[in-house]
Amino acid sequence: MPARKRKPSRKKTKGLSTTLKFVMAGVVLVLLSPFYYGYVLKVASSTWFWLRHPNEDKNYRTYESYDIKIPKKYTIHGIDVSYYQGKIDWQKVKAMKEDGVAVDFAFIKATEGVLNVDPYFQRNWREAPKAGLKVGAYHFFRPKRSGLWQANFFLQTVNIEKGDLPPVVDIESLDGVSPDKMRKELNAFIIQIEVKTKVRPIIYSGLKFYQDHLMGYYEGYPFWVAHYHQPKLKIPSNAWKFWQHSDKARINGINHVVDFNAFNGDSLQFQQLLVQ
Repeated sequence: MPARKRKPSRKKTKGLSTTLKFVMAGVVLVLLSPFYYGYVLKVASSTWFWLRHPNEDKNYRTYESYDIKIPKKYTIHGIDVSYYQGKIDWQKVKAMKEDGVAVDFAFIKATEGVLNVDPYFQRNWREAPKAGLKVGAYHFFRPKRSGLWQANFFLQTVNIEKGDLPPVVDIESLDGVSPDKMRKELNAFIIQIEVKTKVRPIIYSGLKFYQDHLMGYYEGYPFWVAHYHQPKLKIPSNAWKFWQHSDKARINGINHVVDFNAFNGDSLQFQQLLVQ
């Protein structure tokens, strides 16, 4: 009997290991994920930025949509406005964002001296919160005038509510009076604001005026200091709450340049500063 021909044997190929299958599935999920493409776009954008700005300080970098350099370690940013900025589209202001930097708050000029109300105050005070910004009102202080009268004039104009930023007194010059006289009237303004609102006002000033006439006199009061186009505010970090670091920002919805500010703290500290 002739021997049967044996069929050639087929070697069984082993399937992919379970581990490799999981790895491949994970890679596919990552590649299909919108987060992956977001990450790739972010890296590409950052790379393109550094190619165009090869020697720029990464902690004080240019934000092209705002057309200014912004100190990078701060996470809460804002603007301050007056009639000079004209009619503002606050919805466009709120919608603007670049690399995580957006406008979170706005200080709005209300009054000056004992007679002048900013013509755009009421509109700005109404429309900015509607767009989702936190707001604070400021008074431009005149040392030649009674601090008490100026405080009452401000309070007649501004209705401060829970959730607002504290009121601000903007003091930038002596107006021809002595430093002692300036502080006397400023004290009267501050005391009246505190008595009527139960809130400590923020004191705004330029860096040199602060150093020459205010530093050491108002311990415990939040300071807002103007010092432009610098990578760092050169006073102790615990001495200030807001830093006006540029006066040339371009903001969507505003037809003129505007001051840009950083808050010295995190979101919890910002919430704690608001009127309770």
